[in-house]
Amino acid sequence: MAGTAPRLDTLPAEWWERLGARLIEALVFGVFYYILFIALWGFFRTVGMAEVFGGRLPGVFAWLLAGLAYAGYDWWAHSRHGRTFGKAIMKIRLAPDGLPPRDLLKRTLVYPAPVMLMGIPVVNLLAGMLLFGVGLLILIDKPLERGPHDRAAGTRVVKDLR
Repeated sequence: MAGTAPRLDTLPAEWWERLGARLIEALVFGVFYYILFIALWGFFRTVGMAEVFGGRLPGVFAWLLAGLAYAGYDWWAHSRHGRTFGKAIMKIRLAPDGLPPRDLLKRTLVYPAPVMLMGIPVVNLLAGMLLFGVGLLILIDKPLERGPHDRAAGTRVVKDLR
């Protein structure tokens, strides 16, 4: 199914709708990250490891856990509902419906899984450039507006006109 051409009878989501959906989700997972960071900072401080690696250890682990949770949620939501809560609010969804979870896992591994690396010094620059590149490729891919994660899974993000 990943090799089939996407249908053209649906309207692609606008770039700002996709960005809005990701920003809504980033707000929620950002709160989750800070809760994890505070809990991990308290834990590492209690066990005397708060200053290991220049005090960056709680942030690294918080990013890894929050990024893993976000990637897992992204895969689960697209597998079960064809959209995340951010996409539901913005009234957009993935097309085609009913893709195998394995294809959607490919999509998740390209984006948003690299978010897990954002807490690691130096690697975060590469992860940030990758995420920026994904957004840029969505903008310049006309008329389908597909990023590399959509191409890997054979999906498109479309307006949910149901």
